[in-house]
Amino acid sequence: MIIYDGLNKKLSEKGLTKSALGKNLKISSRTISKIARGEKLSDKTLQKIADHLGCNAEDLYKQVSDNLILQILRDEKEAKLSGGLYHELQIRMTYNSNHIEGSRLTEDQTRLIFETNTISTSDGVLVDDILETIHHFRAIDYVIDTAEEKLSEDIIKHIHFILKHDTKDSMVSWFAVGDYKKRSNVVGGRETTEPENVSVQMKRIIEEYNSKSEISINDIIAFHADFEYIHPFQDGNGRVGRLIALKECLHHNIIPFIIEESKKGFYYRGLSEWKREKGWLTDTCLDGQDTFKRLLNVLKIKYK
Repeated sequence: MIIYDGLNKKLSEKGLTKSALGKNLKISSRTISKIARGEKLSDKTLQKIADHLGCNAEDLYKQVSDNLILQILRDEKEAKLSGGLYHELQIRMTYNSNHIEGSRLTEDQTRLIFETNTISTSDGVLVDDILETIHHFRAIDYVIDTAEEKLSEDIIKHIHFILKHDTKDSMVSWFAVGDYKKRSNVVGGRETTEPENVSVQMKRIIEEYNSKSEISINDIIAFHADFEYIHPFQDGNGRVGRLIALKECLHHNIIPFIIEESKKGFYYRGLSEWKREKGWLTDTCLDGQDTFKRLLNVLKIKYK
């Protein structure tokens, strides 16, 4: 839902009604009525109104959600609040997700980068570890911003772009940043989907997932496993997959899960054995959901 407190304040300051605004800018009454219904106006219309009122389009409206966790994340992100849910999610998920994939940054170093945008490099930290940590922070921001949008290839590819742009991988001519892989890859000794079949397989699992009338935590875990089996990108699939899971939990008002680095072995076993035994990955993700619940309890955030 969209609330237009900023617009209403600007109109009040200028002594204008919504009807007068519509008449002045030749905006139809049908479009103006969307404001009262809490519907999003087009970017073009918002910019037209903002130009007329002498402000930025972003100042006119605010997106709100019935999902308490998502709304807290959005509010704290906008306010740049320290010590809250947004702050801790950024650090804990980024540290654990990157460490699972081999990053050598400690949780304290990850926290230092997020909080102060600095780091001590006395331990010989790789530049890519630092870049991909910063990129993961921005990817979580993007996930929060797009949480309520339907899952799509464009969203998934953009998450990959945010994570991998400007890294050493992006300098390799055949490494497709923000696009599907061009070369075959293997994960845990297991062959993955061949490059020429990735697009078809990704369209299939996204369509099947989006066709469900109601999404459960089990559906999100199953999509995560299907995504990792396809392994659509040259590198970064684990982090992208876990960010997709975060987005979809926020989308469907499900408590997210954070896979801790200490559970890496259980997580990889669950993925490798998924087609034979679904319980191992499911249990690991539900354990990760308990990790998130403990964070909510520490912050005294009530949840369903």
